[in-house]
Formats: sequence, structure tokens, C-alpha cells
Amino acid sequence: MLHIDQKEVLATNTMIEKENLDVRTITLGISLFDCAEGDLSTRCRKIYDKITSKAENLVRVGEEISREFGIPIVNKRISVTPIAMIGAGVCRVPEDYVEIARALDRAAGTVGVNFLGGYSALVEKGMSQADRLLIESIPDALSETGVICSSVCVGSTRAGINMDAVHLMGEVIRRTAEKTKEQDSLGCAKLVVFCNAPDDNPFMAGAFHGVTMQDEVVNVGVSGPGVVKTAIESVRGQSFDVLCETIKKTAFQVTRVGQLVATEAARRLEVPFGIVDLSLAPTPAIGDSVADILCEIGLSEAGAPGTTAALALLNDQVKKGGLMASSSVGGLSGAFIPVSEDQGMISAARSGALCIEKLEAMTSVCSVGLDMIAIPGNTSAATISGIIADEMAIGMINGKTTAARLIPVIGKGVGDEATFGGLLGTAPIMPVSKASCEAFVSRTGRIPAPVNSFRN
Repeated sequence: MLHIDQKEVLATNTMIEKENLDVRTITLGISLFDCAEGDLSTRCRKIYDKITSKAENLVRVGEEISREFGIPIVNKRISVTPIAMIGAGVCRVPEDYVEIARALDRAAGTVGVNFLGGYSALVEKGMSQADRLLIESIPDALSETGVICSSVCVGSTRAGINMDAVHLMGEVIRRTAEKTKEQDSLGCAKLVVFCNAPDDNPFMAGAFHGVTMQDEVVNVGVSGPGVVKTAIESVRGQSFDVLCETIKKTAFQVTRVGQLVATEAARRLEVPFGIVDLSLAPTPAIGDSVADILCEIGLSEAGAPGTTAALALLNDQVKKGGLMASSSVGGLSGAFIPVSEDQGMISAARSGALCIEKLEAMTSVCSVGLDMIAIPGNTSAATISGIIADEMAIGMINGKTTAARLIPVIGKGVGDEATFGGLLGTAPIMPVSKASCEAFVSRTGRIPAPVNSFRN
């Protein structure tokens, strides 16, 4: 195990106090495969009992580490085995899966975590009956629970894109928006559609406990957009070589903080340490913005010509620096570009400098994809499916993780704003193309895997 001296963390005091450095989340992954027996009520009881037993000390340990090392730990979260698998064979209708969602929500409330992820299905090559039932249950599950997050992986470089699932997800997102319309369609902020979903992602809404992983694991997500921005302010106007070295060195320091917290959390919880996810995940707070980093690199605002190149540079240097600081970097490490959670992105979207089409181009080089984007409430299910398909294609062809977290805000249109609260922030409603893709997304079957998938 990598040894980290606490002195290394003390050197980051300025980052923590003035530059918004934090550990965004400690996420405890828990396998629920041993709960997949008996009838529905038995499984719900087993799920509740296992989570409340395994995670009973998670919040306390996180708070202890935060106090002792002076490192803010914003969230304590849980990820579980994709629930479509755990309910298979006993869930006969969507409401049966909703019953499991309620049990998960009760367990999360008992242990006091911020979010629980894993109300998920992995359907990139096809949907089982269990997968379909879980997907159809998502609107009710997210509207009737408080902290449950859901994800569906509909594509991968190896399998191609399951267009039946993409079509269905457009309808599910619409229904979820309707079910939670009194909260600006908040349910959709807890639902993400993936291509190439990683098994070890600690960030919501896409976290789940991968089926190839051990029974329990601790994954930590660290974030420091403000730290990176401050560092590159000191090299303003200098060459790209100097800029890149500065970002790498800063990412190294930030990742060492995550390594310390992850090691300590694993030791105290007596659970294996998984990965550190170094993702520049912004918040609505001033000074904690990826868009502001892009501006410091030399853009007038996010969305200006050169934005994709600047983001590519940032993402790559963050990964290079992080990889030198830990032997266990994983998850989604890189730069997030969620609109509602980044004050700079919000400003750029309000001014018109940033549109969905530009964001889509940026997702080819960022850490995730079209994230926390509010769109008009009258956007059709087919259009939502088309946007998802485009994003999945970027991930499939490029062999990277991409995702779509789209929020059709019922009752609102372009020029309005949606408010989600907390880290989820506020988002201007962004326009979408009015051209139809219904005939395309209505085709059944699967877009085949690309030729670059055949690598054995």
C-alpha cells in the first residue's frame, strides 16, 4: 500500500481554505448478490439489513477523518449491485422493483448517506425481462424515494448501442419528468444513461457496484477546480508546456489528498480500498468552476472557439498528474462539465455562448458527457432518445465513457430556469433542435459495435 505522510496533506491547507479543494465523496460499494434469494419481501429485508450493517459506520468514519485531517468530505454515499439483477426472478411487474427502491431508500436514511446509487440495469447488448421491468419502474422509483439514483448502460464499444433501450429511455425520462414536475422535474437529475459505464465510479447519479468487484470496496472522489484555476493563474500568458506542467503538478497534489482519505477510510471501515477518482467536479459556488479554468487558459467564456481543445488539454493533464500520485486511479477521472453545477457553464449558457451542440463536441474529450442539462418541458421522447443516441455514439466510437443526464423541465421553456438545490444547482433551459428524429429512434435492434472493438 502506498505510504502517505500527513505532512503532504498539511501542505494543501491553502487549497482547502481558499480554493475549494474537497473530497467530494466517500462511496462504499456493497454487493447484494447474497440478497437475491427468497420472495420479494425477503429480498427487501435482506437488502435493508445488509446495507444498514455494512454501512453503519460510514458517515461517522467520514466525519472523523474530516475533523482529524482538516479535509472537507462533502458526501458519504453507497453504491450497490445493479438492482435489475437482484430483483430478477421475483419481480413480476414494475411495482415490485419500486418496492426494492423503497427498501434501499429506507436503508440509506437509516445510515445517513447523501445518495445511494445502483438502481440500475446494464443492457448494452439486450434487455432481459427483469431489465425492462426495472427501467419501466424508474419514474415511480425516483418520484417516491429521496436519495435513490438510477443509471442504465445502453451501449459499449464492445457491444454497440441497444437502440431499443435508447428509445425506451427517452420515454422513461419524459415520465420521470412528469412525475416530479412540482420540483422542476428533479427526478431526472438522479437518472443517467451511459455508454461504457465504469464499475468503480464513486460519483452519482451513475455509481453502481460492479459485478466483477469484491463484496465491499471504498472508492473516493476528489475535486479541485478552484485549485487548478489558481495554479494556472500564476503562469498566465506562458507556453503550453508550462501550462501543462502546472496542471499536472496540481493534479498530483490533489490526488495525494484523495489517496490519504481513501486509505484511511478503508482501514477504519475494514473494507478494501478501490480507487481514487480525480474528477474536476464543479459546484455552483463561485471559484469552483471548470468553465473558469477554461477561461483562465485563454477563452473569453466557455463555448468560445478553442473550448474543445482547451478541455482536451485540461482533461489529459489532470489524468497524467493523478496517475503519478496513486496506483489506483479509476472511475471517471478527468473534467466534468455539468451545466447546472458549474457557475461558469451556467453563465455561458445564459449568454448563448454555450449550446447543446457545443457541449456535445466537448463530451468527446471530457470525463463524462451531457450532464445536468435542462431542456424545454415539451421536448418529445423521440428527441430525448436522439440526443442520447448521439452521446452514446461518441462513447462507443472513441472507446470512452459518455453519459446523458437530461432534464425536460415540465412547464418551462427556453428563457426560464430550473432550480434543483444543493450541489445540483440551477440551470437555464437550453434550446434543442426542432428537427425530428422519430423515424430513426423508432427502428428496432442494435447499432453494431465499431470495427475498433475487435481487439483480442
